Amino acid sequence: MPKATPVTRNDVAEYAGVSTAVVSYVVNEGPRPVAPETRERVLEAIRVLGYRPNATARALRMGTTRTLGLITPDGGNPLFAELAKAIDKEASARGYVVLQTSADGDPATEQAKLAELLVRRVSGLLLVAPTEDPDLDGVDVPVVAINRVLPHASSVRPQYREGARRGVEHLIEHGHRTIGLVIGGRGRPERELGWRDALSQAGLDEGPIVRASFSRSGGHAAGRELLAATNRPTAIFASSDLQAIGVLRAIHEAGLKVPQDVAVVAFDGTAETEYSWPPLTVVRQPLEQMARDAVGRLVDGQDAVEEVTYPAELIVRQSCGC
Repeated sequence: MPKATPVTRNDVAEYAGVSTAVVSYVVNEGPRPVAPETRERVLEAIRVLGYRPNATARALRMGTTRTLGLITPDGGNPLFAELAKAIDKEASARGYVVLQTSADGDPATEQAKLAELLVRRVSGLLLVAPTEDPDLDGVDVPVVAINRVLPHASSVRPQYREGARRGVEHLIEHGHRTIGLVIGGRGRPERELGWRDALSQAGLDEGPIVRASFSRSGGHAAGRELLAATNRPTAIFASSDLQAIGVLRAIHEAGLKVPQDVAVVAFDGTAETEYSWPPLTVVRQPLEQMARDAVGRLVDGQDAVEEVTYPAELIVRQSCGC
C-alpha cells in the first residue's frame, strides 16, 4: 500500500482559502497578526488535514526550541521522579517540553549529558543535586540549580538546616534524649547542622552518626549500625526518605517496634513515606513551588542570579509516636 503523502503548508492554505504566509503567521504566532475569523479557518484546516509543522525548522526560525533540559542524579529516586513530574507539568503549562536524563550520581556523566542537551539546542537547563559542580564555561543558555548551589547560576532549594532542626525538635518534644543521625554527603551537610542545632539548643549530647548513601540499602546498613551501637538511640533522624525506608527495615529485623522502641523522622516527604509501615513523619520539600519557580526563571528570562530557599513543612504521621 503506498505511503500517504505528508500534508504540507500549501495544502492547509488551499483548504482554508488563504496564502501560505498566513498559515505561517498562525502556526508561528506571528510576526504579523491574523484576523480571528481567518485564524480559526486555518486552525480548522490544520485539524481536518492533520497538518504537523516541522518543529525543528520552526524552532530555528523563532530562535528557541521551547525545550528545557533536566538532569537529575537518579531517575529511580522517588524524590527526583516527583520533582521531574512537577517540572514537566509546569513547563507544559508554559508551552515547553522537557528532555530529562540522569547522571547516575557521577560528575563525568553529568558533564557529558549536559553537552548532549546543548547539542540538542535546549532553551535552558535545570541541574539537580547532588554531584560536583559541572563546568559551565561556554554554556550559552540560562541555568537554574535545584537542591544545590552553582557559581553564576540561580538556585532553588529547601531550607535544609531549618527543616532538619524542626524535625529533630519534634523528636525531642516526644522526650527522646539520644537521637541518632543517618546522613549522606560529605563534610557537614546542612541537614546535619540542623540536627546539631536542635540537640545543642536542648542541651543534649549528640547521638551516634552514620554516614551512608542516599539509598534504601544505605539506610538499611546505617540502621543496623545504629542499633548495634553501645549508646543505641531511641530515635533516628534520616536525611532522606530512602534512607528512612532502609532504617525501618533494620528496626523490624532487629525485632523492635516503631515508634515504641525507636522513633523515626525523615527529610524529603515523597509519596512513598505515606505507605511505609508505620507511615513516616517527614520534613517535606516544597517540590511544586520549587519546580514552578525554577521553570519560571528559565522561561521568563530572569537574568539576576539569586539563591532562593523555601521553608520545609513538618508532616506528622505515626513513626514519631504521635
